[in-house]
Amino acid sequence: MPYETTILQAMQQITAQKSIAVLGIDGLGGAGKSTVSESICTALRQQGMHTILLHIDDFIHVRAIRYNDAYPDWQCYYDLQWRYDYFREVIRALQETGRCAVELYDKDNDCYFTEQAAAEGKTAIVVEGIFLQRRELAGVFDYMLYIDVPEDVRLQRVLKRDTYIGNEQQIMDKYENRYFPAERRYAAAYRPDMAADLVIRE
Repeated sequence: MPYETTILQAMQQITAQKSIAVLGIDGLGGAGKSTVSESICTALRQQGMHTILLHIDDFIHVRAIRYNDAYPDWQCYYDLQWRYDYFREVIRALQETGRCAVELYDKDNDCYFTEQAAAEGKTAIVVEGIFLQRRELAGVFDYMLYIDVPEDVRLQRVLKRDTYIGNEQQIMDKYENRYFPAERRYAAAYRPDMAADLVIRE
């Protein structure tokens, strides 16, 4: 795919200057970030580059923090969901030492488990997730891809995907109360489609 070629060239240019490049795959819920990030990792590995794939949703707070009745549901998602400071520490450790024990969120048990991450030679740390261009993550990424998909298209995707939430109405209610208002705030505040290095539009 054309975007893979562009990203591959960018990662090669960055790793020519330093051994580790950090690539962000940004997009709102249902944009297809996971699929694109896996495709990019495959393309990078085929060119001999080591990859570390991180999901920003593995860096969330436990439920007691990210669901707080003192705030509207959308604000909990926007302001209380992620461990941004810890995520930055992980990236810094990988850049400085090439390895890190990473605490990842266990959704089923609402706790954390640890996995080892290590760079090998020229390495691309590929991070996929929502809200990657927020000020809390400023300076983390060397290159940013944004996947721009209309809200109505994304809604149809999550209705099929997020059945763990409940039936179709329950999924719609959660997105309208929690996810979509926060996404709209992010889009208005940061214009991620304008700020990214590369944009894929559907």
